[in-house]
Amino acid sequence: MGGLREVAAPFVALGPSGVAVRDRLKYLSVEDEKVLRLIGDLLGTLASLDLKARCAAGLDHDTGQWAERKRTLTQESSSRWAGAITKATHDQWALARRGQLAHIQSLEAGVRTLAHRLSLPIGEKGGKRAPGGYRSRQEWHAKARRLHMLEDRLQAARADREAGVVRVVRGGKRLLNARHYLQAAGLTEEQWRTRWQADRRFLQADGESGKRFGNETIRVTPDGEVSLKLPAPLTHLANAPHGRYVLAARVAFAHRGEQWRDRVTANRAIAYRIHEDTSRGRWYLTASWTIPPVKTVPLAAARTNGLVGVDTNANHLAAWRLDTHGNPVGEPLRFGFDLSGPTPHRDAQVRHALIRLLHWAKRHALAIAIEDLDFTAEKTREKHGGCKKFRNLISGMPVARLRARLVGMAGELGITVIAVDPAYTSKWGAQHWQKPLTSKTRKTTRHHAAAVAIGRRALGHPIRRRKAPPPHDQSDRAGHRTVQAEPGASGCEGTRPSVPGPRTGSVSPDARAKAGDQCAQHRSGHATEHGPWQQDSLPLSLQER
Repeated sequence: MGGLREVAAPFVALGPSGVAVRDRLKYLSVEDEKVLRLIGDLLGTLASLDLKARCAAGLDHDTGQWAERKRTLTQESSSRWAGAITKATHDQWALARRGQLAHIQSLEAGVRTLAHRLSLPIGEKGGKRAPGGYRSRQEWHAKARRLHMLEDRLQAARADREAGVVRVVRGGKRLLNARHYLQAAGLTEEQWRTRWQADRRFLQADGESGKRFGNETIRVTPDGEVSLKLPAPLTHLANAPHGRYVLAARVAFAHRGEQWRDRVTANRAIAYRIHEDTSRGRWYLTASWTIPPVKTVPLAAARTNGLVGVDTNANHLAAWRLDTHGNPVGEPLRFGFDLSGPTPHRDAQVRHALIRLLHWAKRHALAIAIEDLDFTAEKTREKHGGCKKFRNLISGMPVARLRARLVGMAGELGITVIAVDPAYTSKWGAQHWQKPLTSKTRKTTRHHAAAVAIGRRALGHPIRRRKAPPPHDQSDRAGHRTVQAEPGASGCEGTRPSVPGPRTGSVSPDARAKAGDQCAQHRSGHATEHGPWQQDSLPLSLQER
């Protein structure tokens, strides 16, 4: 086992900590849409200015500066909108810092790989644990130039992080860059401008427990009436008392509607966000709230009835049921999905595959074991630069999205999810389980063998199968012993015990005792009917003359 990294112990994944539901704002009037755009554009401008001030403060920001920013925004809007804007600004700045750290770690991994490969002679072959040298002098020269470029980027990123400098684009960097490639993005300039303005609007507010219906800024009553607190420059547009504007649309959350209604009736905090889908010409309202952490089931209890080992792949989930002793039960399962097409289609494909898996596990009262995958450091260009197809493959795997959806959906169904270390599951699964589980009527894939390895690791069993007996063993006669006995079972290697009494109705009760000594039975032709053995004389025709 020398050179192998230590495998972490399996653990029960925590359930979701929040809930978000969405409904369409139907039957909005022209005046309603106009007011929503005016409010969103005004608050979006204030949010951009506040984000600029927060980024300029950097690491020197303190509560005094926070209070000063909030006072400035209150004069231009209201105290509640100012609190919502400053809170969103801090969340966005913190997210940018986490992304900056992930970028630095990715650059460091690339620099290490390039430096190692450049230090090797040209043409030297690599192994399974470390890549070899580059194939030609031309490739070596190109990678040397790239190393210098990455080192410059790494130095600049480290300097920005030490200084507290982050770069954030309200509306998204991808949409901003699409302005230069409108034809490739399939957009006209007018369509891009409309989408850019919609994404930069600010129409969201955090809830507050104890206030009326859980949110004073964007209020939704139990019967679905939506009203907003107008900023100070737009109070002349109010159509309700106290500077509020009531929309003509009504909302009714089909999913978790009872939970939402219970929170609204009890005046518990609910955050709301209103946004426009410019491609469809629709407005949506999203409600979200936090939920107390679900008490996780102990690992020993989750293993009681066995589980389902699941191997995540680029286009399907390979699953196999295992009993408590780690034996594969039944036939392997495959839940496919197609990740081509737009983002909503890909999300729906992942969700449908998980629904089929979870419903199957619910019917059999089984837990689910899945790998705790993270390809952040495993999909760099330098690590798999010579294998672009494989790099695209692992980059396209919806690891984070699938894991988040699985934990959330499993928590609603009461299914326990066990996360295991992904080290060597595919390799050892194919080595120890793919061939034994293949028969004339079933062809076991490498992915299903990996699912068995994942399930056995979640159950606390080693992935390696029990070794087969030596040839011409007295019990198995060179057969292949595959039955897995429980580690604590006594006599699992012994012979089958003798069961008293007949096995069928046609055998006399004393037949079992007589069968133990064959020589005690007087049968024709048996050795007991003869005395000392002697050879008969040969026929006369065969005797030598």
